[in-house]
Amino acid sequence: MDISSINISQIISSITSKEDTESFAVCWIKDEVNGIEIDRVLYRNVSNSIFFLNPNHQWKIYRNGSATSSGYILYLGNEILNNPMLSNLHINKVRLFNTEEIPVFKLSPGIEKRTQSILEMIDELLGSQLNHKDDAILSLLNAFFVYCDGQCNIRSIVSNNNSKTNVVYEYKKLVDKHVFEYHEVADYANLLHITPKYLNECVKEVLCVSSKSIIVEQLLIRSRHALKFSNKTIKEISFELGFSSPDYFSYFFKTHTGITPSTLRNG
Repeated sequence: MDISSINISQIISSITSKEDTESFAVCWIKDEVNGIEIDRVLYRNVSNSIFFLNPNHQWKIYRNGSATSSGYILYLGNEILNNPMLSNLHINKVRLFNTEEIPVFKLSPGIEKRTQSILEMIDELLGSQLNHKDDAILSLLNAFFVYCDGQCNIRSIVSNNNSKTNVVYEYKKLVDKHVFEYHEVADYANLLHITPKYLNECVKEVLCVSSKSIIVEQLLIRSRHALKFSNKTIKEISFELGFSSPDYFSYFFKTHTGITPSTLRNG
């Protein structure tokens, strides 16, 4: 792999413009950004997003006068995107670099920290002389795209009118915050002041999964982490996660993973 076709830079200037005219650009925008202009159209409210732009797009990122970085620009050549490790990922379809559409991922709460860590490690490795750094960078790119490709992120086509995407993003923020208290879709629909039917419609259209699966996913993430990385008993974990009994927690966990909580802990 020729890592010379990979370049990464931080978004620190008041205006960050396209530099590499032959590579695909992955723009991870964290915060303190006023908007991104793509082909002379300005899109606002783009914090916590990742844009995928092909070489034909002209773009600029406008940011506030903060002293800290507002994200990263990752330039990737065809050779990298066509590497066997990456070519099998759905991301190569999601790119939509052969269409007029511009894919954008609205990052779920918490995911932005993981993507930031990955990009920071890529930045560090590119400037190092470490052995096997090429393999390490490719593995990090793979992890980065897996996060982008997963159901934990909200994919849409960039638009100034994406109300359903906003509903889903707010829903995922609420699930992240209240999953210990609420396990039912109706509870979150009530918090959003919409009907469960409309919430299901939004999630299905934006993520192609059910709204209930978002709650289940969060419960499984939290339970796996607690089982593997805490000394709490299974009973304590079950009540902390809002389950009515340890038996119901074990039933839920086995139904969705195929194994019991104790099997995971002792495995």
